[in-house]
Amino acid sequence: MTKRVAVGLAPMVMLVMLAVCGRAASAQSTSGPAGAGHWEGAVSVQGKDLKIEVDLVAKGDKWEGAAAFPDMNAKGLVLAPITVQGEAVTFSVKGAPGDPTFKGTLSKDSKTLAGDFTQGPVSGTFTLAWKGEAKLEAPPKNAALGKEFEGSWEGALDVNGTILRLTLKLANEGAGATGTLISIDQGGAEIPLSVIEQTGAHLKFTVPAVGGTYEGDLKDGQLVGSWTQGPGTLPLTFKRAAK
Repeated sequence: MTKRVAVGLAPMVMLVMLAVCGRAASAQSTSGPAGAGHWEGAVSVQGKDLKIEVDLVAKGDKWEGAAAFPDMNAKGLVLAPITVQGEAVTFSVKGAPGDPTFKGTLSKDSKTLAGDFTQGPVSGTFTLAWKGEAKLEAPPKNAALGKEFEGSWEGALDVNGTILRLTLKLANEGAGATGTLISIDQGGAEIPLSVIEQTGAHLKFTVPAVGGTYEGDLKDGQLVGSWTQGPGTLPLTFKRAAK
């Protein structure tokens, strides 16, 4: 029987949790544009600090990036859009409710990036230190899912009496599986899934934006399993979405 444990799911999307909750830097390469690289620091909101790591890469006139929050076991969060104009650097966490946005200014030596953070009504500050070359990882390549898993599913988490309605979308694009998880009661943003694995009737996927993992089995047309986030696990069953 799955043990019912209170999970850090209020709200599920990571950055709002800011409101409640060593390597030496080397000289930045002059061959790369200002702002590019691996950055480490913290976001500060209402006296609380949350560690953050940011990777920014310039590809021609376009930028790519990702963020991680080590304290929350959240990583691989896609940053978009990213704009770099002189000393001004702005980026947002793609798909997160409240449009979490960082607007910062580079120091003259390009070793520090500091500025303001906003997400909906929440605001604060952030400071990042340049630590070296960017460490962007290629997204995982998932095998295709069986057709019995494709489509939209609906479920709900009971978090200490608070019901969070969820929509799971699974599809095969090209040769691999993709998916998103939508928390209807927390802004309705589509949060990308990362690793998606099917073994017979068993399904497992991870949601890096919130440091969560789901595992379940297809039984009588339903996905019966559990959601794990942080130290806790909650039962979670998905049923086919009504057409």
